[in-house]
Amino acid sequence: MFMLDDSGELKIRSFSPDDLEAVLKIQNACKAIAVWRARDYERLAGDASGTILVAEFEQRMPPEVVGFLTSYRVDSEAELWNIAVAPAHRRRGVARALLEEAFQRLSGAGARRLYLEVRESNLPALKLYQSLDFARLARRKDYYQNPKEDALVLVRKLVRSEA
Repeated sequence: MFMLDDSGELKIRSFSPDDLEAVLKIQNACKAIAVWRARDYERLAGDASGTILVAEFEQRMPPEVVGFLTSYRVDSEAELWNIAVAPAHRRRGVARALLEEAFQRLSGAGARRLYLEVRESNLPALKLYQSLDFARLARRKDYYQNPKEDALVLVRKLVRSEA
């Protein structure tokens, strides 16, 4: 459980099929992230190497999903595929809470490093990733379209949690 300023308790949990509508709604409100179809989330959720986490405020009835994260792990490496927070809930610690939970789960599954790509102009995301000890690894020329922009490839070492 994570405490967020005056927002109360935020719960980070695994995705369930009932979350799909809320995840798609958040995705549609976040133009800078990769656009997936419903079946892409369903496929990832059914893959043992895939992770989809959702963030929700439990005290609201019904609980409200306000963010999500997707990642994929292959052996000791993982890649962050998507992270998004509903616009009304940004800059309140939701993305940080999602990432911290992902670090724990991925390291517990044996991942040693987490990679991601981010738009070079996405300064709020870059600031967050730097605060979480991501380091710049490379640049991918013209990786993003609409608008065309370079991606920065970042990496973070993960510490394996002891059981």
